Amino acid sequence: MTKASATGKLRIAYLCGEYPRATDTFIQREVAQIRVAGVDVETMSIRRPLARESGSQEQEAERRRTFYVLPSSPFRLLAAHVARILRNPLTYCRAFWIALTVRGPGLRALIYQLFYFAEAGIVATELQRRRVSHIHNHAPDSSGYVTLLASVLGGFTYSITLHGFGILSEPVRHRLTEKLEASLFVICISHHARSQAMLRSSSECWSRFHVVHCGVNPLDYSVRRHTGRGRRVLFVGRLDTVKGLPVLVEAFSTLIRTGEECHLDIVGDGPERTELEALICSLDLNTCVTFHGYQSQAEIRRMLTECDLFAMTSFFEGIPVVLMEAMAAGLPVVAPRITGIPELVEDGVSGFLTTPAKSDELADRISMLLQNAELRNQFGAAGRAMVEREFCLQMETTRLAEIFVRRLQGESVPVRPKISKPDLARMDS
Repeated sequence: MTKASATGKLRIAYLCGEYPRATDTFIQREVAQIRVAGVDVETMSIRRPLARESGSQEQEAERRRTFYVLPSSPFRLLAAHVARILRNPLTYCRAFWIALTVRGPGLRALIYQLFYFAEAGIVATELQRRRVSHIHNHAPDSSGYVTLLASVLGGFTYSITLHGFGILSEPVRHRLTEKLEASLFVICISHHARSQAMLRSSSECWSRFHVVHCGVNPLDYSVRRHTGRGRRVLFVGRLDTVKGLPVLVEAFSTLIRTGEECHLDIVGDGPERTELEALICSLDLNTCVTFHGYQSQAEIRRMLTECDLFAMTSFFEGIPVVLMEAMAAGLPVVAPRITGIPELVEDGVSGFLTTPAKSDELADRISMLLQNAELRNQFGAAGRAMVEREFCLQMETTRLAEIFVRRLQGESVPVRPKISKPDLARMDS
């Protein structure tokens, strides 16, 4: 059983590769709500996020209270590992053996694993100092190795949240099976993610895989009332290959060529921005597309009230939080029919699901929505209702807190715990 804090609260640590980032605000919201639910959460991160990942004063405050493993002085690194050896040399040797054997293939993976082992020594020592004995890890690729090794070095239990792209795209390289089977429990953000965890593990583990959605607070979003012909299409996300943005740009080019008067707002940044700008220029769309870069959550909420629909063209996803945000704001959405997205968007009810990478189909669905305000309102209302019912942050973090408490007390928990729907009218936004 994990230790309690001086206040009697359950005490755990959250470990991420980079935290908090502007592109992962859902993790920060989750941590904040779990604290509200009565769990004492210490935040730890392997690295500090880049300066361009700053998004709000809340994120800056969270950075100040987060423990960062890197950069680390040689003295701190040596002291941490000497402490582990003196505490239990056999455990230290066992952890080192796991570091050598539970890793990806190749020499490079071995070198990285030695770095992860070094970082794990610092994490284990810091957790012991803070009297924390359970670690929860988000997106357990590289930081998942650190979590696994730190748990062995310090005698801690650990759990992980399994997302979409990343570890699921290269499960063998990231030794997903070993990480799943050694964990106390696993939080899957969708039933699809859970099915992938089941595919990569023994059936004896399946009862420990729980479905807890990422969520948003519906009261943070004003519902858009649509009138007349729509014009503005919004995308929010990291400008990366996995997001499939060239497909959206191609669809937009089709819309412009067929006489649709519309404008695409792109919020976010990333490695594909230069290529996207070149593509837009080559298609003569410069006046029809605006890059806004990273924006604060407040600014994104404002843009959601001003645009007419939200579109995404990802090749791989979990269940995108930004889709939940758009639906909470009463925006109809057009998204690909992949992975966990159909668990959020019901085709023809709360939005349109399209065949992945089919730009002509995407253009057709966008055009249908831009031309029909009543359909936009219909989809928007259904989307808002879905978020309130299945993707409400308060409900999901209540489920998560219940899993933490009961699992750390050695109790069994349903795959998706049932809880009462909160009274949204009484929530403080």
